[in-house]
Amino acid sequence: MEKDPIRPIYHSLEKSSLIIIACAIPVFAIVYLISQNNTLDLDRPDLPIIIDYVLLGCIYAVLAVSYLNFQNAIKATLKAPMELINKVSIYKTATLNRLKLLLLCSILSPLGLYLFENNGYIIAYAITLALLSLGKPSPDRMVRLMRLKGEERERVIRIKTREES
Repeated sequence: MEKDPIRPIYHSLEKSSLIIIACAIPVFAIVYLISQNNTLDLDRPDLPIIIDYVLLGCIYAVLAVSYLNFQNAIKATLKAPMELINKVSIYKTATLNRLKLLLLCSILSPLGLYLFENNGYIIAYAITLALLSLGKPSPDRMVRLMRLKGEERERVIRIKTREES
């Protein structure tokens, strides 16, 4: 049986997304526990309040940009006729770019929470985590987003099945 070239692309994308999700959670958990612990007296820098609002605004802006960039990249696969391998490559690039921006948000949110103890960073992190989880690649998601039909749809759905040796 001939191996489908989209399978390795998908598997590398899936590994990357799981690593990013796994990296995002422990950092925030530690910072959150530190911020909720009243017995620890940590020396936080005394920064102007404007920096708090700018950082929080930047996080929400990056979340919006990650969503819009991803949607625009996916629309490119719908507009022009192209081979499935090209569509999957565009999907992979768009997903990795989105995940990198979400990773940035998952780093900035605990930093802001640590520095300013503003609950807005907890909300920003929750949104980031939701987008990370919902944006995790899957064959079903690829079929739905790229509106694949017929043979292309079947090839992508087959990614879920185990490779036969």
